[in-house]
Parts: sequence; structure tokens; C-alpha cells
Amino acid sequence: MSPDQRGVRALTVQGWQYLVLSVMGFVVLTGGIMVAVLLNRTDQVSGQLIERIQPARVAALQMQAAIRDQETAVRGYLITADLRFLKPYDEGRAAEQQASADIRQLEQDRPDLLDDLDAIEQASGSWRTNYAEPVVADVRPGDPGSVDPELTAIGQADFDALRVLFDTQNENLAQARDADIAELERMRTLRNAVLLAMAVTFAVTVVALAVLLRRALVRPLSRLAASCRRIAEGNFGERIVPQGPRDIRLISLDVEHMRQRIVEELEASRAATEALDEQAEELRRSNAELEQFAYVASHDLQEPLRKVASFCQLLEKRYGDQLDERGVEYIGFAVDGAKRMQILINDLLTFSRVGRLNATETEVDLDEALDNALSNLATAVEESDAVIERPVGGLPTVKGDPTLLTMLWQNLIGNAVKFRREGVAPRIVIDVAQSGDDDAQNWSFSLADNGIGIAAEFTDKVFVIFQRLHGRDAYSGTGIGLALCKKIVEHHGGTIWIDSSYTEGTRFRFTLPMTLDDTATPLLEGSTP
Repeated sequence: MSPDQRGVRALTVQGWQYLVLSVMGFVVLTGGIMVAVLLNRTDQVSGQLIERIQPARVAALQMQAAIRDQETAVRGYLITADLRFLKPYDEGRAAEQQASADIRQLEQDRPDLLDDLDAIEQASGSWRTNYAEPVVADVRPGDPGSVDPELTAIGQADFDALRVLFDTQNENLAQARDADIAELERMRTLRNAVLLAMAVTFAVTVVALAVLLRRALVRPLSRLAASCRRIAEGNFGERIVPQGPRDIRLISLDVEHMRQRIVEELEASRAATEALDEQAEELRRSNAELEQFAYVASHDLQEPLRKVASFCQLLEKRYGDQLDERGVEYIGFAVDGAKRMQILINDLLTFSRVGRLNATETEVDLDEALDNALSNLATAVEESDAVIERPVGGLPTVKGDPTLLTMLWQNLIGNAVKFRREGVAPRIVIDVAQSGDDDAQNWSFSLADNGIGIAAEFTDKVFVIFQRLHGRDAYSGTGIGLALCKKIVEHHGGTIWIDSSYTEGTRFRFTLPMTLDDTATPLLEGSTP
């Protein structure tokens, strides 16, 4: 199936995620709006009930009580003709007016309840006009019972009508309260239903998302991972079938292309391996021939040289008195040439054998290797009065070939003794420190002398085999010593160079890898040579 197909299956995993999140967002937004509307309506109804209906009922009771107080005060004045009974009447009128104003303010949005208030105020005013005020005017202080009985009947009828209006007002206020309470309960029920629906929708959406992720992502990825594991185990012929969302199918196609490329590269690698095996066989044959050459060089080639030198010396001994000065000189040249040829052959053999023949790797005490080197150079050191300054804390123990490391010290110190200044005893300073970082720790060595030094432009040239900076008449040697040092250091995994910043002679620096069990007596980490 093509990964570019249209429709729902063309969606990527991210597309499916956006789709589900969009549905969840729509549900949350819709539910939130509905809940907000319901909460607002609940607040309105609750506010109407608490801030208007209930205070209006209280004010209605206060107004009714004030009207009753007026009726009681008038009746008391009528019986006793005592002016003190008119004081509650005046207070009742003031309380009635205040309660009426409060009710009118609280019920300004309820015309049906204001109708009850208007009816009570009208009836109350009629009662005062038709009964209370005439009674107060007719009763003479100190002369009770002097009121017209018809007025009493009118007052009684009017106040009975007021009582009916009181009951009507209280009943309407109670109905308004009950209606608001019912509306509040309905809003709460509807709100709970919306919240429950949202919770159910969330649960269904989460389940749908889990199922979707399992079908669209987990299963295709699991199958892809299983195929990759089988391919990694060597089943390179297994074909990966794209499945799942578009991006998973594209990944599957990429992995399939990679598998095909690996198969192609594997075939090419096998062909190359066969070619390398042939080359390795050829190299083994060539190495065997080199071994044979080394044997010939070390035995067969040197034997004629020894004969040449021996017979030349015999000629000089037997016929020396018959040769002139030039003949003796020629014989000396021949003997010297044969000896130098022997030295050169030995040095070449030594150079070629570094890291190849009889190579060993063991714990090497560099102090012991240095002692062996100085023992080999004892005559040259004594004749030149050379001073060797070794590290105070001693040299470390490293892994390597003890013979090669002895040769390293011997060549470096031998050079320092050979290339000394005229009339100045050689002074050679050896030092060591730790260098590198946590990933690669090295021992950093330095060997400095007070000799003739090496110009900066020749610091790299001296490590090339057969490169000489001086003629044989000035300094003897084959030009292999420093090349041999470089090969030994590199064979042990280090580097060697000349410190061009040192101007008092020559200072060689070289490094050797440090292992966990390398030791150096009180050497301070981070010190520099």
C-alpha cells in the first residue's frame, strides 16, 4: 500500500494526535461554555433568592407588622383616649413607609409582586383615611368611647381586607421563593449532568486514544522492531512491509531501503573480503621473504664484510712496511667502510624489527630501562663527564617492550652526549608528568640537554630515516637513531617531538599511554616537565 494514499490512513501519528486532541478540545470548550452558562444562571438565581426574595419577605413581614401596630395603637387610643397610644401609630407609619420602600427596591424586577405591594399600600391608605384619622380626630383626650360606631365597622372591614392582602402577598412571595429554589435545583442538576457527560466523554476519548495509539503506533512499531531484530540477527532476506500511519510507513520504507543497501554492501564486502584474504596471503608470503632477507642480512651479508675488514687488516699487518702512506690510508678507508656497513645493516635490522619480531608486552619499570641504557653508554658518559639528572620521584611503570624502551633511552641520551658543545660537559635533565583528560591519560616525558641544539626548521626532519644534519667527519652515526626512537614511541601508542621553545640546547618530549596500574612514586598529578 502506497504511503501517499489519501484519506484517513494518510494521516501521520502526529495527525492522529492532533485529531484526537481537537475532539477533546472541542468537548472541553463546549462543556466549559455550558458549565459557565449554567454557573452564571445558578449565580443569578441564587442571588435573586438570597439578595431579593428573602429580604423582600422579611420587609413584607415588617410592613405587615407596622400596619398591625398602627391598628393596635388606634384601638388602644379609642379605648383609653390616652395620647401615648398614638406614638406607636406614628412609628408604625414610618416603619411601614421604610419597609414599603425596601420592598419596592427589592422587587423592582418583579411587577407581579409589586402589584401585591400596591394593593396593600392602597388598602392601608384607605384604612387610615376612612377610619384611623377620623377616629383620632373624634376621640377627645380623657373621654373614651365617644367614636361613631359606624366608623368602627368601617375600620374593621377595611383591616380585614388588609389581612387578606397580607396573606396574598405572603403566599406570592413564598411561591416566588419556591420557584427560585426549584430553578436553582434544576440548574444544579443540569450542571452535574454536563460535568458527568464531560467525564464520560473524556474517559471514552482516553480509551479511544489508547486504542488508536496501540493500533496506529505501538503495533506497527513493534512489528518494525521485530523485523529489524531479525535482520540484525542475520536474516537479511526478510522484507519489511510498511504498515500503520503515513510516517510509520515511510520509516518502514526507509528501513527496507537500508536493508537492501546493507545486502548490497554485504555482497560487496564479501567480495572485498575474498580479495583481502588473497592480499593477506600475499602479505604473509612477502613477510616470509622479508624474514628470509633479514636472516640473510644478519648472517650471510655480514660474513663477507667481516672477511673484507679482516683481510684488509691482515694486508696492513703483513705488508704495512711495503706500503706507502697512501696505501695504508686506503686500507683504513676499506676497513672503516666495512665496519660502517656492518653498523648500518644492524641498525636497519633493528629498525625493521620494531613491533614485528619477538615483540613482548609486559610491565616495564622505566627506571630499570634507564639504568640499562646508562650501563650501555657508561663509557661515553664517563669520557664526556656527562651529568644525568633524573626525576626526584622516579619514573613510572608502563606496559611495553623492555628492550625497545631501553633502546629509546639509549638513543636519546647517546644523542645528547654525542652532540655536546665544545668544552662543555653534557648536562641531561629527565622529567615526567601526567597529562591528558579523563578519557585518555598519558605520561609526558622530557629529556633536555645543553648541547648544540637543533634549528626549528629541522625539528621534523631529524626523525626521518637516514637524515643527517652534520657530516660524518664531524659526528659519526647512520642517521637512524631518532627515526628508531620515533618508531618505538609510536609502537607503544605515544608521540615524540622536539620542543622548539627550548633554546639552551635540545629538549625532546614524548608521551606513553597510562594504564590503571601505572605507577610513579611521589609524582604530582598535573605537574609539567
